[in-house]
Amino acid sequence: MNKTISSCILKGEVSAPASKSDGQRVILAAGLSTGTTRVIGVGKSDDERAMLQNIEELGADVQLQEDGSYLIRGIQSFPVEAELNAGESGLGMRLITGVCAGHEGHFFITGEGSLLKRPQLFFEQHLTQMGVRVSSNDGYLPITVDGRMHGGIVEIDGSASSQFLSGMLMSLPLIEEDSTLVVHNLKSIPYVQMTLDTLKSFGVHIENENFERFFIKGNQSYTCDSYIVEGDWSSVSYWLVAAALGHPICVSGLYFQSAQADTALLKILEAANCEVAISDTTVEVKGENRLAFHADATHCPDLFPALVVLAAFCEGRSTISGLHRLKIKESDRGTVLQQEFAKFGLKIELDEANDVMMIHGGTTLHAARVDSHNDHRIAMCLAIAASKIEGESVIAGAEAVSKSYPDFWEDFDRLNG
Repeated sequence: MNKTISSCILKGEVSAPASKSDGQRVILAAGLSTGTTRVIGVGKSDDERAMLQNIEELGADVQLQEDGSYLIRGIQSFPVEAELNAGESGLGMRLITGVCAGHEGHFFITGEGSLLKRPQLFFEQHLTQMGVRVSSNDGYLPITVDGRMHGGIVEIDGSASSQFLSGMLMSLPLIEEDSTLVVHNLKSIPYVQMTLDTLKSFGVHIENENFERFFIKGNQSYTCDSYIVEGDWSSVSYWLVAAALGHPICVSGLYFQSAQADTALLKILEAANCEVAISDTTVEVKGENRLAFHADATHCPDLFPALVVLAAFCEGRSTISGLHRLKIKESDRGTVLQQEFAKFGLKIELDEANDVMMIHGGTTLHAARVDSHNDHRIAMCLAIAASKIEGESVIAGAEAVSKSYPDFWEDFDRLNG
């Protein structure tokens, strides 16, 4: 699908879509519960749909209600074997794999698209320490998991992704033995906090020592009557940056005490000399006097695309650290951002030795034909950039937004109405 965008004014209010990060964790937790949970506000993203299908494959009963909520009755007994497909969701695949490793059986786990190209070596490196037999396609999907984890002390390298750790934290409370996870070089700490918050909401207790050591009692159970999924800070980052660039947009439906990593955007906007106004339910941003900025996105790498758009329209050189976090995403996101924004006339440098992206903003940009590379976040950031560039730009692969924000183009066109 191609999307044509001309310079325009986006105006109005946008309600944050459901957080797929929160939604996937909660759907899985409800599937592991001893009773029935009403989950309110589940989004329509591909990732959430995949998680719903996978817990059904494992034996949960999922019923969509007339009000849009889901009634999920937890898995009564895990199957002896199952084939599961995480779609393109790295989080969903790692959570499901961790949970399957906590139950006796034979589980075949695969995915689609870019997920098949992303290495998953940590399963073989770590699960085998815990008594699980794991095989893969030379470190890539599909993965087969046989046996059941046992407790004890396990060391985990958290430098590549926190999602494997989240899968362990959701699975280990259900096994018989107590466990201790010793974690080194953990990245994306806020996402681990999200997992801990979800577990707490479902009555599961884990002792956390500075995100370096986790003590997990065995034989716990999940239970929660109802849960409301948070609005997604990642998805609204594009609207908040658009507002900073002069589009009069108000964003609602956010939880300001959220553990989501991308709440960091508000402080970054202020660092770029933007005005951020927060009420009980809304956020508004003005950026009449924007300045080049530095941001550390090591723990919030999903903000990179939106921050590149912000930096493009700030006079001078902005820098974003945490570049290494972009290699294994839906695309090689650092390289793709550099290539696609070069078509608009923006200079981006990638300093891998110092782990920094440098954006030379404030220059006149021109319309171009660009490509999402089937990456939802690339598609959305290109749209906001194109809205501020004179002329007619075309985004190829615009349908990629369905992974996290299926209604993005509907909201874009409504604001441009």
